[in-house]
Amino acid sequence: MSVVGVRAAYPGDVEAVADIQVRAWREGYGAVIPPAALAEMTGPEALGVWRERWAEAVAAPPSPRHRLLVAVDEGVITGFAAHAPAGDPDQDPATTGELLTLLVDPSRRRAGHGSRLLAATVDHLRDDGCTTAVAWVFAADDVLRAFLVSAGWAPDGAHSKVDMGKPVAMVRLHTAIA
Repeated sequence: MSVVGVRAAYPGDVEAVADIQVRAWREGYGAVIPPAALAEMTGPEALGVWRERWAEAVAAPPSPRHRLLVAVDEGVITGFAAHAPAGDPDQDPATTGELLTLLVDPSRRRAGHGSRLLAATVDHLRDDGCTTAVAWVFAADDVLRAFLVSAGWAPDGAHSKVDMGKPVAMVRLHTAIA
């Protein structure tokens, strides 16, 4: 039986986190993000940028409520999730937390790592006094959206577009966590 769990990310985890991000985006977002934007966000230069950003997130988070968590299986990083106080002006950051990202290594999917990451994120947000959680997802990301919906999340009516060479639709999901 393997030893699995979720913990706060350490500085030594940053390389694995960035590698998982790039591989998960390459495999999962080909039909979601325009090809040029995806290539830019997953290329060799991008990998270095992601490593720097995740290193900063671990070493100097903007607040104690900004966290990077990693899923671990037998000492191997299998996925990660980041959360923070909600950043949208229509949300109260004192009571609403935001799931910023949740990605699992493509070779480690369907083994419970995403569920463990989501549960740990919700536990941390509750400990921070949050009663609601939100997450922005690509509207065309059927996999993540279905995963969150199966966990009790639902669209809250907020929509957005992010410029990735062309507009890419986003939808905000929410759930009560009190």
